[in-house]
Amino acid sequence: MRMIDPLTIAGLGVGILVGMTGVGGGAMMTPLLVLLFGYSPGVAVATDLLFAAVTKTCGVAVHYRAGTIDWVVLRRLFLGSLPAALVVGVGLGYWGAERSDALDPLVHDALGWLLLLSALGTFFRNWLHQLGAPLRLAGAEQLRRWQHGVTVAAGVFIGVSVSLTSIGAGALGAVVLLYLYPVRLLGARLVATDLAHAIPLALVAGTLHWMRGSVDWALLYSLLLGSIPGVLIGVWLSRWLAVQWVNLAIACVLAASGARLLVI
Repeated sequence: MRMIDPLTIAGLGVGILVGMTGVGGGAMMTPLLVLLFGYSPGVAVATDLLFAAVTKTCGVAVHYRAGTIDWVVLRRLFLGSLPAALVVGVGLGYWGAERSDALDPLVHDALGWLLLLSALGTFFRNWLHQLGAPLRLAGAEQLRRWQHGVTVAAGVFIGVSVSLTSIGAGALGAVVLLYLYPVRLLGARLVATDLAHAIPLALVAGTLHWMRGSVDWALLYSLLLGSIPGVLIGVWLSRWLAVQWVNLAIACVLAASGARLLVI
């Protein structure tokens, strides 16, 4: 009897998490590939970007039919994230060609710090939301005036982090959207908009890494075998389970993975 590929099992698990919470495409898979399966940070990031794009497309298709994507907020994010991802991707291509020995350590350290930041954002997401609520209510008119620009700026940060490490579109994106749009984006609308933002962003960044020859296609195939059914299972489970507990568990794993990357 043939054993199931551990990479496919990992893809299934991460796919379920993505479908349930919108988090996990980069924040979970990239550290898994580096710490558990021993892939180099450059290959892990490049392959995971395309993995996340395909996996999240399957989840977004369900949300699209349900009409839960906020297209106005999505356009604002894209104005910042897509140009930023292009600039960083092209820059990494030129810099990596000349100093390839320095690129993996840079990505390795950036992975660790962004995982810790994602963990903190996930841990304290509801607290930050409640803390900022009085300020947002007191300055509601001012917030609406600055909302567009701040969303674009947040998109720039997310685009840079995703292009460099594949992390940020899910965990950090959800925190930013929840803070900036506390009433407009709740529940399924938050997850759907966050997922929809991640797909073109991951495709742009992943294509640039592919052009540098960093994508491992056999690895990508094994991961997608598990993640495609996994994300559909996750979307179904999200209707029945209290995902806040899943988010807390994810935050613990992100914190442990980030700390581990920074000490090795």
